[in-house]
Amino acid sequence: MKLLKFIKKHLIGTIFVSIILGVIVGYNFEVSWLKNLILPLTFMLVYPMLVTLDFKSLLSRPNYPLQITTQIINFIVFPFVAFGIGYLFFQDQTYLRLGLLLIGLIPTSGMTISWTVMAKGNINEAIRMVIIGLLMGSILTPIYITFYLGAEVDVPIFDIIKQIFVIIVIPLIAAFLTQYFVVSKYGRETFNTKVKPVFPLFSTFFVVIILFVAISLKAKLLVNNPSILLDILIPLILFYAVMFVISVVSSKLLFKREDAIAMVNGTLIRNLSLSLAIVLSAFPDAGIAALLIAIAYVLQVQIAAWNVKLTKYIFK
Repeated sequence: MKLLKFIKKHLIGTIFVSIILGVIVGYNFEVSWLKNLILPLTFMLVYPMLVTLDFKSLLSRPNYPLQITTQIINFIVFPFVAFGIGYLFFQDQTYLRLGLLLIGLIPTSGMTISWTVMAKGNINEAIRMVIIGLLMGSILTPIYITFYLGAEVDVPIFDIIKQIFVIIVIPLIAAFLTQYFVVSKYGRETFNTKVKPVFPLFSTFFVVIILFVAISLKAKLLVNNPSILLDILIPLILFYAVMFVISVVSSKLLFKREDAIAMVNGTLIRNLSLSLAIVLSAFPDAGIAALLIAIAYVLQVQIAAWNVKLTKYIFK
């Protein structure tokens, strides 16, 4: 537990260490077998965070304008922005466009809830954003990939649906059953005070492990072509900058403070673990896309952390 708490407290530094170790290990050793770990690792990242969800809060009346606006941004605006920036910078590199499209298409992760809590936003609406985003993403991902890139890549729709089922549906069911069992046997107070604070620590740990695996698998490519890092970084920074402006401006104009904070975290935070799992399992030739998503991890964590720090100034 001390190790898990240390990782969460020093997440940005731990991520950089994970990337450095991934480059060293991946460049010097045969690590192709690590690809088989992506799916179970992603499951272990998603499941602990879902255990902490307040499922009963989903039964209360939602803020329909907030949820509808959030999903319009997530599934119409951001995928279009991702496709546009990808076409601008990676016109001749289909798999890099695929990676950026997946980042723009699959919203919210367990970290959406964590960052919303830290920023004192509307946690119940953030939970709804995560559930709705995951379910809509699971349905729309193969459709969007086929629409935007179907003429350039073979889209294994069944494989994508299978990965999404393993990464979203099964963890959601397992999380609900886990919470129900613990609360039934030990009580809600014990769950809230002793169990609930522990599970997110495991999600953070598996973020670091998944990053290590993703970087290890592409270490030789990164070392042999260091300029590719800059080629990837500039479009990613532009993409997140555009997302940040759209999220903050629209939320400030349309909603009160707590709801606006939830919306920013429900749109700005992308489900990079799911994107990475889909790329590595459904598109075996798209290794360069995995590298792009791995680098996005580093950017997203820092952007989210700074967003929380600046919340008191952005949303006075």
